[in-house]
Amino acid sequence: MAMSVGSGGEDAPMSDINTTPLVDVMLVLLIIFLITIPVVVKKVPLKVPTIVYQPTVTKAENVILSVRGESDGSCGVYWGQSRVNASQLLSKAAAKFKNEADRLGPNVTDPNLFPEVHIRGDQNTPYRCIGGTISIMQSAGFIRVGFISEPKGGTATR
Repeated sequence: MAMSVGSGGEDAPMSDINTTPLVDVMLVLLIIFLITIPVVVKKVPLKVPTIVYQPTVTKAENVILSVRGESDGSCGVYWGQSRVNASQLLSKAAAKFKNEADRLGPNVTDPNLFPEVHIRGDQNTPYRCIGGTISIMQSAGFIRVGFISEPKGGTATR
C-alpha cells in the first residue's frame, strides 16, 4: 500500500485520481468484447458476390495464334485458321509488325500502342512449341505476348 507523506496535513484535499477502478472496468469490457465479437461475426449471414468472367477484348490488329503438339512430335502453329511453319510464321509476323509500325508512325515508342500476340495453347502442348512460338514472335518485333485461357469451369462466354 502506498502512503502519502505530504506537508499539507490531513485536512488538505487529495489531488490524485484513483485510476484502478477505471482500469478494472476497461479490462472487463475488453474481455467481454473479445469473447462476444467472434460469436457475432460467425452468425452474421453474408452473401458474397460471385465473380463474373468477362472475356478479353482483343484489338483487331492483335495476332491470335493457336499452338498444339501434333501426334508425330511436331508443333502445329495456326495463324487464324491456317497452319504455318516456323519460317512462314516469322515472315507473316514481321510483315504484320512492319505494317502496324508504319501505320502508327516512326515517332511512336510506347509499347502499349503496338499490337500484341495472344497464344492459345492446348494443355498437352510441349513447352518447346510454346517457347519457340514466343521466340519467333519476339524476333519479329512483337514485345507483348500473352496467353488466352478459359475460366475455371471450362466455358468461355462471348
